Amino acid sequence: MKRNLTLTPYLMCLLLIGVFCMSTAGIQGASAQILDPDLVLYFDYEDFDGNTVVEKSGRGYDGEINGDVTQSNDGKIGKAAHFASGSFLDLDGPNIKAEDIPTEGMSILAWLNVEAVSDMAIFNARAGDNTWLVHPEARGGGNYRWLNRSPGGTTIFDIRGGENKANEWIHYGGTFSQADGLAVLYINGEKAGEEAARVGTPIAGDWDQGARVGYNVDNNRPFTGLMDDLNIWKRGLSAEEVNDIMNNGLSAVLTAVEAQDKLATTWGRLKAH
Repeated sequence: MKRNLTLTPYLMCLLLIGVFCMSTAGIQGASAQILDPDLVLYFDYEDFDGNTVVEKSGRGYDGEINGDVTQSNDGKIGKAAHFASGSFLDLDGPNIKAEDIPTEGMSILAWLNVEAVSDMAIFNARAGDNTWLVHPEARGGGNYRWLNRSPGGTTIFDIRGGENKANEWIHYGGTFSQADGLAVLYINGEKAGEEAARVGTPIAGDWDQGARVGYNVDNNRPFTGLMDDLNIWKRGLSAEEVNDIMNNGLSAVLTAVEAQDKLATTWGRLKAH
């Protein structure tokens, strides 16, 4: 015999709170599950563990500290990492799984608070054939850079735009979709430049000569200052997604999405009884 179950507004509130709490616990225990199938790396810099910074995508690519990378309470969202010049996080590029390396699209988002206007690498990776496959940078020329290259070193796009400012929080967002053939650079959520792909080839598909946060693999362009909420994707994010993450933080965005999914599933089960 079926029984009808009616949820009062009060019970609905309790259900929503429970789902939100379960989702938040899932974010905090990110190492137990993949948060998003396209999210490759996520450093919120809330958790340092000895000589490593805990990576939160659920893929387990923790960053090994080289030099002086310390936790700061002056983050844009909670805590941040302070990079002294020449310091970086080593991501052990050769051991990143092939399926986790962006080739058909890539997005890199981060909050930056640099100590000077000079060439500074946010993230860098180099393929086994010597291709520098990505350059998300704050530039000494007074702007920002967003670049991807295909195998063999062919430039897919090279965008420079926005105004590089020191001692101020700036949100950097670079996106590229091979399917759309378009790359866009967003600074503080506003489009600072875009470029149609020069070639239709994918991004170089390995990081065999290394991958780092905060310093090029050839020990050039050191990031000096604060960095917060770095997230790297293997697809091109939309303008709406870039702004949602910028305004609300990646943890909040993923928690909200997961809570909606869980609520829909729970509500469907309740209606079936």
